[in-house]
Amino acid sequence: MSTLVVRGHTFHWGRQTYIMGILNATPDSFSGDGLAPPAARGAAGSGEDWLVAAVEQGGRFVAQGAHLLDVGGESTRPGSRPVSVDEELRRVVPLVEALATAVNAPISIDTSKAAVAEAALRAGASIVNDVWGLRLDPAIAAVAAAAGAPVILMHNRSRREQVVIDPALGGHYVGAAYGDLLADIAGELQISIDLARRAGIPDSQIILDPGLGFGKTVAQNLELLDRLGELRSLGHPLLAGPSRKSFIGHTLELPPEQRVEGSAAAVAIAIARGADLVRVHDVQAMARVAKMTDAIVRRAR
Repeated sequence: MSTLVVRGHTFHWGRQTYIMGILNATPDSFSGDGLAPPAARGAAGSGEDWLVAAVEQGGRFVAQGAHLLDVGGESTRPGSRPVSVDEELRRVVPLVEALATAVNAPISIDTSKAAVAEAALRAGASIVNDVWGLRLDPAIAAVAAAAGAPVILMHNRSRREQVVIDPALGGHYVGAAYGDLLADIAGELQISIDLARRAGIPDSQIILDPGLGFGKTVAQNLELLDRLGELRSLGHPLLAGPSRKSFIGHTLELPPEQRVEGSAAAVAIAIARGADLVRVHDVQAMARVAKMTDAIVRRAR
């Protein structure tokens, strides 16, 4: 059984499912839970109130069962617009600094920009969570390696031209073509693994995310979730992030704020299929789902 030690916290992969609580420092999160400085929302104010609220939310998440917190300053919802490095830094660095002193949990920085990752690691983050698997900004791998930071490498085939926006249910991908869904995902994740290794990141510090919701149709996301266990052959812990995603919304015909039951079902299946870590918005509910699912599927492990 492999382990990972981050900021004094040990993750025993295979023993239990770990919970990653999402803290979106964005004004345009698809899930509607974004917390961001007033300037990012086009509002007036000093920004202290949003920071206090975000840190309090992080504390609640840890009290409710989150083992680590994921801070992001750029929305990755289908059809979202990129933000500048400076804007992303303004959103995430103060929050990471505040959380690092207030909350007893490792912090991951959700970014694909080397400059943002480097600043966040200096501010107190311990993990780099790159939704482009080190392929968008090649310098980010060296940043993580130099800091001794574990990396989460996500599979991503997002293409703006493949996004269809539904006013009620949000954006989703259509026409995403794969020769063999799981084989293609595994092959592209292996490219990211190789990039990490070449930068000097040890295998023990690599976590894989198959990228539910990123460049995949509703049907492909459902198939990926059901066949998640096939990716264990890559030899690394698996993170699953189905929480409130549009494939749940389109399956149930429900907006993000009404997807807790769908998220719970997806989290339970992900764990049953081999996920080691789940990234969620509804921490308390999903921590309970994980504990119950672990009691069923990990009883003989």
